[in-house]
Amino acid sequence: MSTRPYVAGVDTSTQSCKVVIWDPATGSIVRHGRAAHPDGTEVHPNAWWEAFLRAVDDAGGLDDVAALSVGGQQHGMVCLDVHGEVIRPALLWNDTRSAGAAADLVNEKGAAWWAATTGSVPVASLTVAKLRWLAEHEPDNAARIAAICLPHDWLTWKIMGAPSLDALVTDRSDASGTGYHARCTKDGQASYAYRRDILADALRIDQAEAEAIILPRILAPWEMAGRGDASRGWGDIILGPGAGDNAGAALGVGLQVGSALLSLGTSGVVAAVSATPVEDPSGLVTGFSDASGNWLPLACTLNASRIIDAMMAVTGLDYAAFDEAALSVPDAGGLTLIPYFEGERTPNLPEAKAELHGMTLANSDRAHVARATVEGLLNLMCYALDAMRDLGVPVERVLVVGGGAKSAAVRALASAHLDAIVEFPAAGEYVALGAAKQAAQVLAAQG
Repeated sequence: MSTRPYVAGVDTSTQSCKVVIWDPATGSIVRHGRAAHPDGTEVHPNAWWEAFLRAVDDAGGLDDVAALSVGGQQHGMVCLDVHGEVIRPALLWNDTRSAGAAADLVNEKGAAWWAATTGSVPVASLTVAKLRWLAEHEPDNAARIAAICLPHDWLTWKIMGAPSLDALVTDRSDASGTGYHARCTKDGQASYAYRRDILADALRIDQAEAEAIILPRILAPWEMAGRGDASRGWGDIILGPGAGDNAGAALGVGLQVGSALLSLGTSGVVAAVSATPVEDPSGLVTGFSDASGNWLPLACTLNASRIIDAMMAVTGLDYAAFDEAALSVPDAGGLTLIPYFEGERTPNLPEAKAELHGMTLANSDRAHVARATVEGLLNLMCYALDAMRDLGVPVERVLVVGGGAKSAAVRALASAHLDAIVEFPAAGEYVALGAAKQAAQVLAAQG
């Protein structure tokens, strides 16, 4: 048994690296640290490593840490050459230059084939679309690929000391977001296999060439990934497999089958734990895996907290006054806000615009506009939840997090509009906390 009492969880997100030091015995965060990542939709992975080291220092080091896991942004494309060197800056999930490549991939196989085979219909964010873009626009770089991994895979590998490429590992949750991971086995069980035929099609290479590319070994949920680089002076630290950010957050809040996590940020993300895999040819729901051995179907809206921000500007009210106005009337008085300010992904209406319907002299005031705004936001989130329910995913309890969860009006009206029991966990670094909880499980499995 380790004499080190704590574990560490890392969130290597788009904006920053967060490290939490967690005490499994008490369930409390002992200390934490943070370091910023550079802006942009493509970033050299070395920036993640440097931010991790700064965040560790900011958290007071790892001297008392026995195990560590990394959660991180999904889908980012990290390509390595035979020497383990990064070939080009990583394309992040939010880099949309691969949108045309994604459309081509869908047209070549059909949306239903993709949903049944991988659980996801390709969009610009998925790694498979970025690889097709690379093959078409940077063929010399594509030809140098010896290994492909994701942001959290690469950082885990660096923490190991960047040994051979064969040491690269990942987990089902992150692998399921690549677009070349099998949705499930033929008997419906959790898959730990890649679809090399899809990889070959994406890179426009033959099957033998695709088989030669190293992809991270997919670990079981509580399987040890390796050990931290002892030369760093960290001592003996066991590493967990890590997770994609949404799966890490699900672990962090303790999400179970029948529950969903709703994150109200600039965009909205709904993720629900399911005991069975799902497939949605419409592409509204992606059939990701979670970090515990189940599945994590997910739907994302382009509009969420920005809906309230936009209508605050229209009404001239600040946050507190907007909430007060929305709750000062019993309903919206027939006023309806269609909240597609940035188009929308769920439903798939990229060219749509926001609209106010049903305006009368009686409801054309700030109170009814504020009420219609909050109801429009919640109804949009319910649409995403219902898209999951229509696939047979049970959603009876919804945990709401993110900046939008601070709204008093959202908190008051959520249960009625989401058709579920709604809870508002305290704000926290749930991705990093989930990674810490995974590290604790891995440590316990070692005896």
